[in-house]
Amino acid sequence: MRTSRRSATPRRYLMCPPTYFRVSYSINPWMDPGKPVDLALAHTQWEDLRDRYRALGHTVEELAPDPAFPDMVFAANGATVVDGRVLGARFAFAERHGEAAVHTAWYRAHGFPAVREPRNVNEGEGDFVVTASWLLAGRGFRSSPLSHAEAQEYFARPVIGLDLVDPRYYHLDTALCVLDPGSGEPGGRAEVMYYPGAFSAGSRAVLARLFPDALLAGPADAAAFGLNAVSDGRHVLLPQAAVGLFGPLRERGYEPIGMDLTELLKGGGSVKCVTGELRSG
Repeated sequence: MRTSRRSATPRRYLMCPPTYFRVSYSINPWMDPGKPVDLALAHTQWEDLRDRYRALGHTVEELAPDPAFPDMVFAANGATVVDGRVLGARFAFAERHGEAAVHTAWYRAHGFPAVREPRNVNEGEGDFVVTASWLLAGRGFRSSPLSHAEAQEYFARPVIGLDLVDPRYYHLDTALCVLDPGSGEPGGRAEVMYYPGAFSAGSRAVLARLFPDALLAGPADAAAFGLNAVSDGRHVLLPQAAVGLFGPLRERGYEPIGMDLTELLKGGGSVKCVTGELRSG
């Protein structure tokens, strides 16, 4: 295991304030309209995360919320950006369909020259996880398997499909986090952490082959949404309740930073769900 101090890479993120966040319907097992949301607390928790990114030297752009779409706070779902190219989202549930156009309009207005509206259902970085060499792509609950070929053709990167089998982990970013994207060169392997129980047997075997030294999360840390995390190569921002991941991350040279996003977890999301990454070319 690596124990040396790692280097952080400045990142550019897109976030959307939870101004209109509420749980008025249920489209994943975490959402219960009977449990009220403390909107003031949700906003405070969101601001803490945004401000922490900025304190660490990252840039945070803000997408204006729309009152028609209470789930817009989960900004990672709106698109996938690789080398400055944007593949928009096509949401699986009607409640979120309209978010896609808001996201693509933002990218077009902010200088991204290549913005594609997808033919097939995909929910952005919810199910597309980016390394230097590949895109890992989730399927089983939201994104269509057809979206994988579409993304591969558009981004010109190999796409590796992974089957999700536990409905609690309905997006890939709830079950797997890239800690270090790697270099894309021989020997420059990406480093990840993931929860094996979220994946089919075949997909577990693929992950073990691709990432033999991965950090494997247990059921308690997965249920705390500990894999729904963001890493800049040194700092790993993750839910503070995922206590079992802090020691193993430190042993590998990372600096875990616990965040409290318990109000947003009522909508089925945490650190990564609210953080889209704007990867320039």
